Parts: sequence; structure tokens; C-alpha cells
Amino acid sequence: MSKIFSIYDVLILRRPLLALILSLGLIAWLATHIPNFKLDASADALVLEGDQSLKYSREISTRYASEDFLLVTYQPKQDLLSKPVLAELDKLRTELAALEGVSSVTTILDVPLLASPQVTFDDVSDGVVGSLRNPNIDKELVRKELAESPIYKNLLTSSDGRTTTLQVNLVRDEKYFALQNARDKIWEQQASNGSTPALEAELAEIVQELRNHTVMANDRQSVLVAKVRVLLDNYRDNATLFLGGVPMIATDMISFVKSDLMVFGIGIVTFIIITMSVIFRHLVWVVLPLLSCLLSATFMLGLITLLDWRMTIISSNFVAILLIISLSIAIHLVVRYRELLAANPEQAQQELVKNATFLMIKPCIYTALTTIVAFASLVVSGIRPVIDFGWMMTVGVTASLVITFIVLPTGLLLWGKPSSIPSNNNKSATTRRFAVFTEGHGSLILWGGALLAVVSIFGISQLKVENRFIDYFHDTTEIYQGMEVIDAELGGTIPLEVIIDAAPEPDFEVAVEVAVEEAVVETVIDDGSFDEFENDFGGDDFGDDFSDDFADEETADPSYWFNRAGLSRIEAVHDYLDSLPETGKVLSLATPYKALRTIATGIDDIQLALIQRALPEDINEILIHPYLNEEIDQTRITVRVKETSRTLRRDELLAQVHEHLINDMGFAEEQIHLTGMLVLYNNMLQSLYRSQILTLGAVFIAILAMFIVLFRSLPIALIALAPNILAAGMVLGGMGLAGIPLDIMTVTIAAISVGIAVDDTIHYVHRFRSEFAKDQNYVATMYRCHGSIGKAMFYTSVIIVIGFSVLALSNFNPSIYFGLLTGTAMFAALMGALLLLPQLLITFKPLGPNVELAKDA
Repeated sequence: MSKIFSIYDVLILRRPLLALILSLGLIAWLATHIPNFKLDASADALVLEGDQSLKYSREISTRYASEDFLLVTYQPKQDLLSKPVLAELDKLRTELAALEGVSSVTTILDVPLLASPQVTFDDVSDGVVGSLRNPNIDKELVRKELAESPIYKNLLTSSDGRTTTLQVNLVRDEKYFALQNARDKIWEQQASNGSTPALEAELAEIVQELRNHTVMANDRQSVLVAKVRVLLDNYRDNATLFLGGVPMIATDMISFVKSDLMVFGIGIVTFIIITMSVIFRHLVWVVLPLLSCLLSATFMLGLITLLDWRMTIISSNFVAILLIISLSIAIHLVVRYRELLAANPEQAQQELVKNATFLMIKPCIYTALTTIVAFASLVVSGIRPVIDFGWMMTVGVTASLVITFIVLPTGLLLWGKPSSIPSNNNKSATTRRFAVFTEGHGSLILWGGALLAVVSIFGISQLKVENRFIDYFHDTTEIYQGMEVIDAELGGTIPLEVIIDAAPEPDFEVAVEVAVEEAVVETVIDDGSFDEFENDFGGDDFGDDFSDDFADEETADPSYWFNRAGLSRIEAVHDYLDSLPETGKVLSLATPYKALRTIATGIDDIQLALIQRALPEDINEILIHPYLNEEIDQTRITVRVKETSRTLRRDELLAQVHEHLINDMGFAEEQIHLTGMLVLYNNMLQSLYRSQILTLGAVFIAILAMFIVLFRSLPIALIALAPNILAAGMVLGGMGLAGIPLDIMTVTIAAISVGIAVDDTIHYVHRFRSEFAKDQNYVATMYRCHGSIGKAMFYTSVIIVIGFSVLALSNFNPSIYFGLLTGTAMFAALMGALLLLPQLLITFKPLGPNVELAKDA
């Protein structure tokens, strides 16, 4: 440490102007990159990095060519099917479809109506199907069909028939998926065959191109969402409209990040100015700490832009936390300098600054290291935005330490000695009251700490990870309101996909039915005997058309799923999923099968095979292709889960579905795959328990090791760690008792709180050891420490508590919880450092026996 300080003295303290100019020059250069600052709010923020389910989900998305879409809920003031409303709905549809980036818009005006009136198979095959665009259509029949049809019920209109939805399908970003697949293939190559310089170079190029493309795609998406909102505003006089969908949520979250960065930054800077003015009442103690904080934030914003780190909703509080940490370092330096100035007012400024920095550099380095350990521990979370946040803060804390120890000392040397000399009377200090209480109520403090530990353990046992995504947002936001309407009236929001592969060997019944189907098809084609079939479906030319279709094919491979046995099994799964209280709209091959049975009864396998080939392509695209892949005999069932459901327990729901399909419905384990955003999000949530244990464990082990190195004593290290473990336990236990779940933000609270709160412990124990050497009396040493370093601890902790409360201004509820809970943890840590820590030192006497002083000492 002496060598480090000698280098610091030569480079910084003896050349303050040069050191300050060079530092300002570097920061100014980095600041020129800030205009290129990028944000990211992609769905990757809600998934677990390296999750195999994510890879499978992307395969399914590519296989079935899934498109992103926006949902517009439309509730007119007049009857939904009235002529003026339909005309306005059609106008809105046309305007939405004309927007760049929109591939199509689906509304109640566009879908084929099969029961308004009832159609025949001839009508379907000939494309003679009615729609609401037909001026002569019976609207009462339409109203009934939209409410009862297995296809449209709770999909296009609400059950009461008052609200409809427009699905705005977006052009599929093929380049994004191509880049993503290229990146994943290289990852697979590296995992199986090892990495090479050529692969590393290719991967770096693809990753960078993907990152750049994502930014452009986000910008295009934001522009599109803004244009959609402008269009919707033109229709709000006659209807209530909400915009929903993943692209809209991503766009709004980017807006939240921008807003939070601005609000948190301004709030913290204002708070710093007011707080420093009230505490120290001198311009120098406002300007220099504020300057060091702002320069630290500027340095990091420029650096992360230069390194192309993207800010997410998780790291939106990055600037606020960095400002708070920088300020806490600055306050410790300021308080120590003021103590030396009060004790030695005649000493030269150079010596005062040198002594203050020399005395504080060691504890400040160790406090920075413990904070760095806390943030670095986040990299084991497996959640990319949390990992990035951990690295950002790790670098940020290091930068804050260096910048503060450059700007504040050089600023003091250039500014000169303050004209007002601070008082050194510690008897009136607020912190002295804590010393008095500790001396008089030591047993109460110890028993109280034990009780809090027991309550905390019980609270931790009640912690959960299940939460409602909708609760991440204020009920005044469109995200909240739109999700609420869609969940309650239009079939749910969060997608779950049940993928069922064909069995490796069909069972006997299916094998017989397939053989019969093949024999019947051959017989029918050979002799053209369609009389009975034509009578059933009411068309003289229907059989001839099918005969031609089949005659053109040398072989006709039967579908594993598109027969009565296969469709019956799908229908059983469909109905089971539909019966669950947490699920909304379910769509599968059973949906058109149910609709077909409303047209004709007693459909056999050959008729199903012929019908499949006769359906027009546009109807196939809607009813068949999204749910059947004939090349690999795979069927897909889509479920929209009600995210607003109070009973939703994602992990339990997925386990229940998986178990039912295997144990009760007889599917083999390898046939069933659950995927979709619900699965990916659940995997991320379930990892939070493991992440919490790993991060806290890593933090405590690292801090204990650092305490042993710093204090050269295991008993002192354990005593110093105790208040911080209690603080972390209290915040986690409080979350469990209050029913606040772990999520992507709150999972970081305990580790970060310990990392920041342990600073007080280090400063206190470091000062306690040096003060104890004066008289070897624990109580007297406690009073001196509370009157000196205790003030700096009190100031910094109060500032941190209030500073984190600024996060309550966020639009993102997890950020609010993060701010308030971290503030609570810091308050608990302060109480532990001023009450429990000194009492433990007095009780266990780790520095040696106590020397009684005379009463007048």
C-alpha cells in the first residue's frame, strides 16, 4: 500500500493541474461517443442465456414461420356490427395495412364465415365463403358465429360481442433470424470441436452485425409503433382502443429506460447539491464532490458506448447507482480532510490533502473491492442483461474510485484551504447517541439481532419467483391496460406452444386405420366411386376434382395426424388445455376439425385426406399450416396464457401439462415439447433461486477472504461480516413476508446491498483498530469512532438510502422495488454498523483484553 501511495503521490498530488487536465481530456474524449449511446429492450432480457429451450423455440419459430404482431383492441361506443362501426373499422384496417413493415392485418371483416349461413364443402373448395364485407350477410348469424365458433370464439371478439381485435402482422425479419442462426451454429461448432482463430473472427463479425441490425430493427419498430399510435388517436372519439403485443412492450421499455436515465440522473444530481449544501454548508464541498460524481458518470457512459455495451431496463438505474457510490467515496474523503483540518488548522494544504488521502486510500480501495465483488457476482446469473449490468458496475466502481481520488484531492490543492474551519466537537454528533444506546443496551441489541435473524430466515423460506409480468408496469401505462383487456376479453397474452411429434412406431389402431385409408384411397382413385361422398358434400364435380388431384400424384403418403385417430388425440389435448383456468384461447388442428364437424357429421379418414387437399391455400394458411408440419409428422398447439391470472403458477402449470400428456394421455416422453415465451420466461424465473444462492454465496466468501486479508484476524472478519449478513437476510426475509417475488431486478438486491453496505463495516473496523491502540478500551474507542468515522458512515448511508428512493420515480415497478428495498437494506446495514458491530466488538474483544480507564478519562 505504501508503494501504491508513493506512485499516487508522485503522479497526482505533486502535479495536480497536469493530472486534472489529463483526466478531463480523457473524459472529454469519451464523452464525444455518448451521442452514439444505444439502448436494447429485446425479448432476450426475459430469457435465460444458454437455455436449450431458447434454441428449440427459435427452431419452431422458423419452422412455422411465426411473425411478430401488434394487437389493437377496439371497443366502439355503438354496436360492433353496425354499418358505421364496420366502415370505420375497415378504414383503420386499410391505414394500418399501408404502414411500412406491416405484412397484413386480420380483422373480423377479413375472416371466412362458415356458419353465416352454413356452408358446404363445395363452397369451401370453390372459395365461395361469406364474410362481413358481404352487404347481405345475416349479422345475427355472424354475431352468433363469432361468439360460438371454435375458430373465432375469444379470438377476434370478446364473449359479450362488444370488443374486437385487429392483429397487425409485421414483416418477418429474415436477416435477424439468419444472423442468429449463423451465430448459434458457430457456438455449436465451438462446443463440439473447439474454437479456432478463424471461428472466433467469424463469430465476432456476426455478433457485431447482429447487434447493429438489432439496433436498426428496434428503431424501425419504434417508428412503426409510433405511427400506429398516431393512427389510433384519430379513432379514439368513437371507440376505446389499446395497443398490445411484444413489439409494443419492447418499444415502451426503451422509452422507460430513456426516461429513467434522465429522471434518475437529474434527481440524484439535485439531491447531491441539496444534501452537500445542508451537511457541509460550503461551496467547495458541493462543487468538488458533484464534479467527481458527474465525471465518473460521463466517463462510464462514454466507455460503454465505445465498447458497444447496450443499456437495458435492468441497467437503467446504472447512472443513479454510480453517482451514489461516487458520492459515498467523496464524502469519506471530505469528512477525513475536515477532521484533519479541524485538528491542524495551521498545517499546509499540501500536507492536509496528502494525509487525508493516505489515511483513506486503503479502506477506500477495500470498500471499492467489496462493492466490485458484489456486482461481479451477478455474472453467474445466466441472464444477459443482469450479466452486463454486473460488468458495467464492476468497471464503473473502479472508475469512480480512481476519478474521485484524482478530482477531489487535485481540486482541493488547486482551490486552496477553505476559509471556514470545521468544528471538531464530536459530543454533539448525532452518531454519539448510537454509542450511548449501545453502551446502555448491549444485551437488547444482541437479542434483537438474534430475533431479526430468526424472522429473516422464516421470511426467506417464503420467498417465491412467481409473479405477474403485468405487475412490472404502472396501471396507468398502456402495457398494463392493454394486457388486462386482452387477457380478460380476448383470449390471453403470453404464448405457450405444445409440440407433439409422431410416435416412433404407430400403435396398432393407427396402423390399421392408415392401411385402410391407403386401400380406400387406391380403390376410390381406381374406380372413381365418389357417389356416396358427393351426396354427403352436395357437389357433382367434387369427386372429379379430387380424382384429378390424386391421379397427379404417384404416391400419397398418409398424414400421421390428419386422420380421425390423430385428430381425436389432438382434440383431447386441445380440450384439456382449454379447460385449465389459466389458459385463454387454444388453437390447433382440432380447431378446423371441430369446424368441419359443424358442416358435416361422420367424416372418415379418406374424406379428411381429400378435404385437406381441397382446401384453398388461403384457408390452409390460416387453419392447417400453422399447426401441422407433414414433412416431420409434427403437430403444434398454441395456447395463450392469461398473464393477469392471480392463480397463475408457471412452473406448476408447465409441470402439470407435461405430466398429464404423458401419464394420462399416453404420449411418450420424447414426443412432447413445451416451448414459447411462457417456458423461456419461466426458466429464467426458476434460475433466480440458484442465481440468488450463487451470488450471495460468492459475495460472502469473497468478502470474508478480503476481511481476513485486511484485518489479519478471522474473529474480526467474522464479526465484521455478521451485520452485513443480517442486513441481506432482513431484505430477503422482508421480501418473503411482504410477498414481493424475486425477479430480474430484485434478485440483485441482496448481493448489491451487501457489497455497498460492507463499506461502512470496513471503514468502522479500520478506524476502530487504529483508535483502540491509543488506550485499549473498547467503549472509549467506540465513542471516538462514532464521533469521527461514524459521521461519514451516517452521511453516506443516509444519502444512499434517500438516493435509492429516487428510483421510485421509475415507470418500471421492479426498479421501484429495487430502489426502496436497497434503501431499506442500507438503513439496516447502517444500524448494524453503528449498533450491532460495536457491541460484538465489545462483547468478544477480538483486539485483546479491555483496559479499564479512570472515570475522569
